[in-house]
Amino acid sequence: MLLYKIIDDNLKEIKEIPFKKERELHKLCEANLERIYGLKYVCSEFSINNFRIDTLAYDQKNRTFIIIEYKKDKNFSVIDQGYAYLSLLLNNKADFILEYNECCRDTLKRKDIDWSQSKVMFVSTSFTAYQRESINFKDLPIELWEVKRFDNKTIFFNQIKPAGVKESINTVSRDNNDIEKVNKEIKVYTEEDHVLNVPEYMVDLYQTFKEAILNLGDNIELNPTKLYIGFVVNKKDITDIHILKSSLKIWINLKLGELDDPKGIARDVSNVGHWGNGDFEIKISNDDDLEYVLSLIKQSYKKNTM
Repeated sequence: MLLYKIIDDNLKEIKEIPFKKERELHKLCEANLERIYGLKYVCSEFSINNFRIDTLAYDQKNRTFIIIEYKKDKNFSVIDQGYAYLSLLLNNKADFILEYNECCRDTLKRKDIDWSQSKVMFVSTSFTAYQRESINFKDLPIELWEVKRFDNKTIFFNQIKPAGVKESINTVSRDNNDIEKVNKEIKVYTEEDHVLNVPEYMVDLYQTFKEAILNLGDNIELNPTKLYIGFVVNKKDITDIHILKSSLKIWINLKLGELDDPKGIARDVSNVGHWGNGDFEIKISNDDDLEYVLSLIKQSYKKNTM
């Protein structure tokens, strides 16, 4: 990566400043967990069963625990270590709940947590080609995040994503007991999971809305979860879609009073239990109001990218 600053039509190189110690990166991330990853900080260096977790975080949106590890060592296996941590989590659920309740002064119960969406995040200044290649599965509950710091007081966070892979981690789990046990309880949801057993015309309708939403900005990404498909910018959902057999449920991530909806098609769900983010829900069975619905979603896009 080459970065330059333009000074009077001349280029001045912006140089990388390495982190001298892992603890520097550790502290920086913990202080900005919500801003970077949209996660709630629970505790640092949580010790259990001869393991020490660098950062324990909680994903409030998906109601699940996230384990974060910071690495400078290039020789570790992200698969082996990641599944070891997930196995630790699933075998010691009560200890993780207790740690959350004591550190956050809250009362979280086992039934409040969706353990199936737990995951491990590795954060490092660089990963080897082998480590990058090892995550090329469509349903791996492990993420790699590369971090670069530069001398102009900027920092770059980049999630390394599998590129166009279709193979499941289950194809290799038979050779590893830890992977097989964890995969029975943890599932990484994909877009494919949401269109299974859905009529073709509803899949087509979803694809129409999906393409229109993605065209609102280059930085919009899909984030399939257990209950819906999120359309996300910088870890903020702008809208979420749940595909039903005869309609789409669309939630718009704006608070009550923030949406300009002259046709009044969005239902107020601020005081009603619902899955998606935001206080507004729309039910769509055709694309007649595509442009109008898109104008409502565009308001959320502008609000959540300010």
